[in-house]
Amino acid sequence: MRVLLVHCHPRPDSFNAALREAAASALEAAGHEVESLDLYEENFDPRLSAQERGAYYDEETGRQELAGHIAALRRAEALVLVYPTWWFGLPAMLKGWFDRVWLPGVAFALGGAKVLQPRLTNIRRIAVVTTYGSPRWLLWLVGWPDWRLFRFGIRPLCARRCRLDWIALTGMDRATDEARTRFLERVRRALSAF
Repeated sequence: MRVLLVHCHPRPDSFNAALREAAASALEAAGHEVESLDLYEENFDPRLSAQERGAYYDEETGRQELAGHIAALRRAEALVLVYPTWWFGLPAMLKGWFDRVWLPGVAFALGGAKVLQPRLTNIRRIAVVTTYGSPRWLLWLVGWPDWRLFRFGIRPLCARRCRLDWIALTGMDRATDEARTRFLERVRRALSAF
């Protein structure tokens, strides 16, 4: 399976970077072809410019600056995202990646019987590997906003029965070395069976 692995964390020495490495090695060991995007490493600009917003619905507009990201998304059969959850949501750079790359004509078409018609039907599976500083009970209290975004916003733009795997470590701010090691192994196991 062709897997697009998108990583978003500013520090190359972070636990999140270790999660990215564990995910990539597990997927490759399982025989998957992995294409990686590290948004911070490539200094991805998350800002939607006035010009881009003005041409947002024009599917014929040239999108040369984003061509590599769009091509990678269209090649993928699976999407794996590795990021920390900050303020109950995606880091700004990852949110900007969705804003700028998941465009009309790329991720969806507007109109017809359904408001959004999926265009990324090549993507049959999505896995999110994330950490939360918050405890699990607080995430339940606020309604798991990032999970809801993927479940009801992102996944419907993909293949009809696209599977969503959520691999999360809660309470990261107080996680021991042992807890982090167990979570790394959980990520490896989950993605080895991908």
